[in-house]
Amino acid sequence: MHSYDVFRHYERLHWKLGDLDLDSIDPTLVRPEYVTLAKSATMGESNVIAAVHGFLDEFVDDYDFSTFAVVWGFQEVQHHYAFRAWLAALGESVDDSAVHAMRAPYAPGTTPSATLATNIISELTVNHVYRTMSRWVTEPVLQRLLLEASRDEAGHAREFIHYTTERLARRPEELPSVLETLYVYSSEAKIKHPVSTFKSGISEGGDHATIDTGFELFLEQIAEDGELEVLHDKVRRTFAGITGLDLSSNAKVRRALADAIA
Repeated sequence: MHSYDVFRHYERLHWKLGDLDLDSIDPTLVRPEYVTLAKSATMGESNVIAAVHGFLDEFVDDYDFSTFAVVWGFQEVQHHYAFRAWLAALGESVDDSAVHAMRAPYAPGTTPSATLATNIISELTVNHVYRTMSRWVTEPVLQRLLLEASRDEAGHAREFIHYTTERLARRPEELPSVLETLYVYSSEAKIKHPVSTFKSGISEGGDHATIDTGFELFLEQIAEDGELEVLHDKVRRTFAGITGLDLSSNAKVRRALADAIA
């Protein structure tokens, strides 16, 4: 099974939370925006339990992918705890009631392929944001954490691409749902993330950060001009590679969707 190869790869190369030298954090290097970023990431990563729950329900007939989902879930839980550990080292707490509110499983996608496609977009987005932020922060421990998490997300995207490609080969009738998912998440001039879409309103209110807080910080203070389009273009090129279609613009995504439906 493909998940066995993924498991062995993670086992050999995966970093550990204990690798972060939390005792070396210099509070004088920590800006308030870094705390906001870490709290936002903590909330975003907390959705792993809901996602694994949904995967195991929706892919009940696919042992290989379900096994990958468990391995993937372990790494995402590590991200959640790593950001919390960095915050705790600074005496910063996380609102557990907000985290608990994210527990409910996601609703299944319109097709299993659409669910997989949603997660490709999620991983590519967070990979890009974490990597860019790792170059922006100056506190070394948070910088390393962001870089390690970014590399993990790139690997996760690669595996979701594998399983989506494999599924579409077996179920080509699910292609329209994949193209629809791509259009929904890449057609607006903002970062649209599945957590924001499916969990909107659940954890809002109060004074805690949400995943959108981090994306807003990224776009307002960190991203260079045109960087959002660079991200959307990367997502479209990824789906072009999966489908073999020209998806280089929103207009072409719409045309491909219309042709697939027809």
